[in-house]
Amino acid sequence: MPEQPILIIGGGPAGMEAARAIADLGYHAILVEKRNRLGGTPDEAGYAALTPDFRNAGEAMAEMAARIENNPFVNLKLNSTVTAASGSVGNFEVTIQNGQASEKINAGAVIIATGFQHFDPGRETQQYGYYEFDDVITLVDLEKMLRAHNVVRPSNGKPPERLCFIQCVGSRDRQIGNEYCSKVCCGIASKEAIEVRQQLPNCKVFIFYIDMRMYGYWENQIYWPAQEKYKVNYVKGIVTEVLKKGDRLLIRGEDTTMGRPMEIPMDIVVLSVGMEPSAGTCELAKIFGVQQNKYKFIETLGGALDTVTTSVEGVFACGAATGPADLEDSVSSAAAAAMKAIAAVRKHRPLE
Repeated sequence: MPEQPILIIGGGPAGMEAARAIADLGYHAILVEKRNRLGGTPDEAGYAALTPDFRNAGEAMAEMAARIENNPFVNLKLNSTVTAASGSVGNFEVTIQNGQASEKINAGAVIIATGFQHFDPGRETQQYGYYEFDDVITLVDLEKMLRAHNVVRPSNGKPPERLCFIQCVGSRDRQIGNEYCSKVCCGIASKEAIEVRQQLPNCKVFIFYIDMRMYGYWENQIYWPAQEKYKVNYVKGIVTEVLKKGDRLLIRGEDTTMGRPMEIPMDIVVLSVGMEPSAGTCELAKIFGVQQNKYKFIETLGGALDTVTTSVEGVFACGAATGPADLEDSVSSAAAAAMKAIAAVRKHRPLE
């Protein structure tokens, strides 16, 4: 049994899964979470249902949390942040801040699971009017409405008759430096489109896309049902601007399939915002001295064969701290990080 526990930073799905895996194997974990509860972004942002299986997000996060709360092998430190670190694999000394109090703990290995943040659509894409028009919202805003079963126009409180999604807002965009695909937005938009049609059967729903990126089983799970069962309209095209016309919004752009300009009135425009590294991910990278890639996510060194090992021995990263990831990616990489962290601790355990 190693003397040093494994430190996990971040209490979202990846962090919770890493803690569970470590505890299940009989090792001790310390999980540090800045909020006063576990659940990460799905909990904090108020997600309604998970992609692609439509499972209740609140129930799923509560189930993951229950596996580690009151677990004798997991020491939870809520309302806490890591502010400094020194040492090396087998014996890291880490400072944890909780309000005005701070403490130093020793850990044999570290797992960074600090996740992502949603792209701010008002920062670089003002042509979509996110901060200008009340009825321009994001995937996250709509997720909260769906959770409350109250999908209405923010401007007047009435259910929309026409709603559309604009894909690739803040991702696949060379002009702003986010050339990467955020992986999940096409699936989430399709899932939300289905939920809108379920809650508001008379609402016409459109998705404007460059190309749809449904990987794995998402094609049959959400893409085709959205079109065939729920009659969601997919339009291949580029939306160049969102304007106000009367009490509605006007989508202006080009239908690239038909090769002609388009102007379509809408009641709600939903921006499918991409992923960026969270502030915590960038801060922890500096504290532990691990390399970041050009987009500021934590760099992992093994390519497709090792997605969790960082540039500092004994420090691992998982989930969306290393780049865009869905829940399946996050949970899988968390388990890999847990195994490698245990192996590192065993390799560097003090001699008895």
